[in-house]
Amino acid sequence: MSVLKPGLNCMGIYEADSNAVLVDACDYYRAFYHTALAARSYLLLAGWQFDSEVKLLRGEEEKAAGEVRFLQFLNALCQANPSLQVYILAWDFSAVFSLEREWFQNIIFNWSGNERIHFRFDSVHAYGATHHQKFVVADGVVAYVGGMDICSSRWDDRRHIRDNPLRADVDGTRYGSYHDIQTYHTGEVVGVLLELFQQRWIDSGGAPLNLPQAGALTPQFPANALPLPAGEVALSLTVAPAPQTTQRKVGEIRRLFVDAIMSAEHLVYLENQYFSSQAIYWTLVARMTLPDRPRLQIVMMLPDRLPLTEELFLGLPQMKMIRSLQQVAEKTGHLLSVYSSAEMDHGNRKMTFIHSKLLAIDDRFLTIGSANATNRSMGLDTELNVSWEASGPEDPLVPAIRRLRASLLAEHAGLYGLEEEEKFENVENLTRHLECLADDHEARLCRYQADPTLEKSDWPDALEPIARVVDPEQPLDSEFLFESISKSELGSFAKGIFKLSQMMIGL
Repeated sequence: MSVLKPGLNCMGIYEADSNAVLVDACDYYRAFYHTALAARSYLLLAGWQFDSEVKLLRGEEEKAAGEVRFLQFLNALCQANPSLQVYILAWDFSAVFSLEREWFQNIIFNWSGNERIHFRFDSVHAYGATHHQKFVVADGVVAYVGGMDICSSRWDDRRHIRDNPLRADVDGTRYGSYHDIQTYHTGEVVGVLLELFQQRWIDSGGAPLNLPQAGALTPQFPANALPLPAGEVALSLTVAPAPQTTQRKVGEIRRLFVDAIMSAEHLVYLENQYFSSQAIYWTLVARMTLPDRPRLQIVMMLPDRLPLTEELFLGLPQMKMIRSLQQVAEKTGHLLSVYSSAEMDHGNRKMTFIHSKLLAIDDRFLTIGSANATNRSMGLDTELNVSWEASGPEDPLVPAIRRLRASLLAEHAGLYGLEEEEKFENVENLTRHLECLADDHEARLCRYQADPTLEKSDWPDALEPIARVVDPEQPLDSEFLFESISKSELGSFAKGIFKLSQMMIGL
């Protein structure tokens, strides 16, 4: 059953000379650093968040390099190359995120940076939406797409060592281990991504970009990247049209997830920061309840805990959905396993935060991008995913996706680099192997546990209408807000939470 359908669940399928996957920011930031060094004409960066001081290289690599702090590195590139232009497009975040963000970025990037560094906040969206696409284009030759932002508190390597001294921000603040995924591309698809960036820049209010033809950049395959031997790659979008723009509604990623899951014959493997999408939930229910279809193994990797506000508005729906899916799986004979990655530290679980956005089906289909498994990502926020699909069981893409999946699971189990990946490749006994690791206190893989204080409280029912406002699948207008929640339903505590939710979505 073919998944990719141009015009329905992807904007198109494009030629690619090379494709690869970069796991965790250590490898991605290094790859970006070397690509930027080689760029001759322009760098285009779109993201949810950027920080001027984040270090792109750490440890011995930093010592051997010149300037590695993001903005100062870009400044040095522009000073060394008078032809280089840099364009950065970031989400114009809501007030509730201000404590997590670098302040005065317009001034920092546009006034303290080189005159050929152009920084814009993107605030032109449907009501309540965010700019969430994360991709880079260099000289029209190389592109990166995925879930990673170049910002503080994200750098980590695949070992996720508990006390890694390199996992610290420039002010010395230590943070927990962090997992994410980005993809690498060359070929025709880079030109399509270039056009996407140019249009997003114009939609944000910027002047049309007058970019030169592809520069002299010679692509270099990134170190430690996992190759995907495919000559094509698909691009899928989520776009909710902003008022007074020519944007059209695009729901390709939503349809992509639905079609991919419904096609599953043996294995659904999902890594995501959240799980609150009604579309994905009901698709899993539908697939599990279909008669005369093979029994599935469904494996999810999610963070063990979310920040408090996210736990309230997204963690609670997630908890209810997972509990419901487990009940459906038990009744229908499917295997559903939900895990986190953490290690014990004096009796406490120290979590690796899962920020990746990946879905793999039967080791024959793979999609990676910016889209979370939330309602927002399926219908409201601007999102971008890349996808690959094998032409048949003999396609070399199949073992490549299998090796990627096995490598990721080995990493989550704390076995990365120990030549244990092959044990995760076999699909038939995968769940059994994962369950054995979850029982092993020496392994990092552990069963997902909902916060017991929330699970046993009355909050899930009280906050459900508010969650519909924080995580909607459609633009927010007065009619939607009125239908979703009325003030007569709220107690004083919930009213306060509702106000906070309005701040989060920028209303």
